[in-house]
Amino acid sequence: MQVHVADHPLISHKLTLLRDRRTDSPTFRRLADELVTLLAYEATRDVRVVPVDITTPVAEARGVRLSVPRPLVVPILRAGLGMLEGMQRLLPTAEVGFLGMVRNEKTFEAVTYAERLPDDLTGRQCYVLDPMLATGGTLAAAIDFLVTRGADHITAITLLAAPEGIARMEKELLGVDVPVNLVTAGLDDRLNELGYIVPGLGDAGDRLYGVV
Repeated sequence: MQVHVADHPLISHKLTLLRDRRTDSPTFRRLADELVTLLAYEATRDVRVVPVDITTPVAEARGVRLSVPRPLVVPILRAGLGMLEGMQRLLPTAEVGFLGMVRNEKTFEAVTYAERLPDDLTGRQCYVLDPMLATGGTLAAAIDFLVTRGADHITAITLLAAPEGIARMEKELLGVDVPVNLVTAGLDDRLNELGYIVPGLGDAGDRLYGVV
C-alpha cells in the first residue's frame, strides 16, 4: 500500500481549522468539502484516461478524457457523505456507490449494514471516502469488499490517519493483489484507549452532522 500525506500550506491551514473544537458544524462541513477537493487532486493523479482528438477554435489538437468504465466514488456512511461533494466537484462524471459500515466500539471490528454498489466492479477504479483512518478495520474491510467484487485499483482518501490504522491495513491487505493507495491530509501521533486519533479532531460524523 502506498501512503501519501499531502504536504501543502492550504491543506495544513484547513486541517488546523477542522481540528479546532470551536469550529461549528456548518463551518466544519464547508472546510471538509474544500479540503477533500484539494486531496482529490492528489488522489486522482493516476486516474485512467484515453486519448481524444478535438478541434479548438484555432486547430486540431490531441487531448485526453476519462476512460470507460468511469471511476466509482464510494463514501462510507455516514461520515464519508461529508466528503462526497468535494470529490464530485473534481470528478463530476464519476459514478457513486454507497457502503454503510460501523465500527463496534468494543471490538473495533467493522460491520457492514448497507451497500448500494454494482455487483460487478471488474476493471473499475474506486475512490473510498472516510474522514478518519483510526484502527483501520473499516477501511480494510471496505477495500476487501470492493476487491471481492472485481475492483482493480483502489485509492482511499481520509482527512486524518493514525500509524496503527496504516499498520493494520498493510497487514490485512497483504493478500490483496491490486494497487491500493492512501491519500490523507495528516498523519497523527497515535490512538488513545478508546480508538480515537490523537490529537485528531474528534468524531468526524458528530462534527459534520451533530450527535445522534
